[in-house]
Amino acid sequence: MSANFVVIGGGIAGVSCAEMLSFFEPDSQIILVSESSLIKTVTNIQALTKTITNFDVVEKEAQSLTDTHPNITVILDSVIKINTVNNAVETKSCKVLKYDYLCICTGGRPKLIPQALDNKYVVGIRDTDSVDEFVEKLSKTTKIVIVGNGGIASEIIHKIRNVEVHWVIKDKHITATFVDPGAATFFQDSLNQTTPESSAKQMRYKEDGPKSGAALGPNWYQNLEIYGALSKSLPDNIKIHYESEIIDLTCDLSNPHPVKVTLSNGLVIDSDLVVSATGVVPHHEFEVVGSNLAFSEDRGIVVNEFLQTTVANIYAAGDVCSPTWQYAKHWFPMKLWTQARQMGCYAARSMCANLNKEEILQDFCFEIFTHSTKLFGYKVILLGLYNGQKLGQDYEILLRMTKGHEYIKFVIQEGKLHGAILIGETDLEETCENLILNQIDISPYGTDILNPDIDIEDYFD
Repeated sequence: MSANFVVIGGGIAGVSCAEMLSFFEPDSQIILVSESSLIKTVTNIQALTKTITNFDVVEKEAQSLTDTHPNITVILDSVIKINTVNNAVETKSCKVLKYDYLCICTGGRPKLIPQALDNKYVVGIRDTDSVDEFVEKLSKTTKIVIVGNGGIASEIIHKIRNVEVHWVIKDKHITATFVDPGAATFFQDSLNQTTPESSAKQMRYKEDGPKSGAALGPNWYQNLEIYGALSKSLPDNIKIHYESEIIDLTCDLSNPHPVKVTLSNGLVIDSDLVVSATGVVPHHEFEVVGSNLAFSEDRGIVVNEFLQTTVANIYAAGDVCSPTWQYAKHWFPMKLWTQARQMGCYAARSMCANLNKEEILQDFCFEIFTHSTKLFGYKVILLGLYNGQKLGQDYEILLRMTKGHEYIKFVIQEGKLHGAILIGETDLEETCENLILNQIDISPYGTDILNPDIDIEDYFD
């Protein structure tokens, strides 16, 4: 078989890339290779601002992509070899697919704790299949250890019921992948089901530094019921172990809780199950024949500002790639659903421009980091250098918090906004985006810029 474009990966990046290729090149043949019969399609796209979008991710049968895009052929298979000399990929079932352009969107795989190797009591959470396995095992569990401090671990903690939970995190506060200690305190109150306060607090301070499923999409947990084997939840069922890591894990089947977990702080926990949600590493298990692809330190495929690899007609997008261009001041890469979709779409544009010998400018989404998600039931918007990334120590923080309602954090340097965290229904995302992009001097407004009695949007209409 042959096609103008071959895309490897049925996740958000791969499907977004294939759909965009179909839009730009309706007369070209496109092949999408997916390991899973279910692919991830982005639906209900809602533009909140110029660069922030909300969207849902729906799992659909692979054939549905061909139904809506007749020039896309979906092949359910795994790529085992890429031949850059013959411009061909070879699959596990011995199919040979010739291409003019290739885009690798194979995503990431769970970065499991070292003790997970060949241990049936350790579950990694990354795709739909692993969630199903986790839910099934949890139904027979009364004590569980969860390792990790990112989005997936936080979402599990928020949803889990009827089980004693030990949350092991290496940081000083929860959800450190995304937020600062102040926001962590705001979230932690929600674990205890506190009620909102009527008044807001403000403060200003300096900060010290077989069916392989594709990756989960945003709100993957929304309709998921995660219940352990206890008849009801305990009053304090979540115990958080800060600045700790697992250093040993042994199994004793004679114990009612067969997994003995030893932490770096010396604590020993008897458990039924361990969940490893410690991030991902780039996933690529194919052999490359001919010109070699370049890889970064974390084994991501190196790409330039057009998502082009070191092989001219091969591109990569999503968690599998490592951007190496000089980033815009307020942007940086993270392995997120939003960036997977953005990169998939942009890779398609770049390949089409190369095919048609057209000049292309880098997409505007790479001008400012943005991410829209939900954590602990709250809407969360992250913009720019939201935790002071790349700013050194010479910046200050302006906060406004209404317990149980909203948390707003501005990162300010030399009187200009460089980043923001918006938790709750703040309606400030567009204002903050404009302030960051336009670098407007906000120093004349002082702390009034977050005065709850003043609508700051009126300042910057």
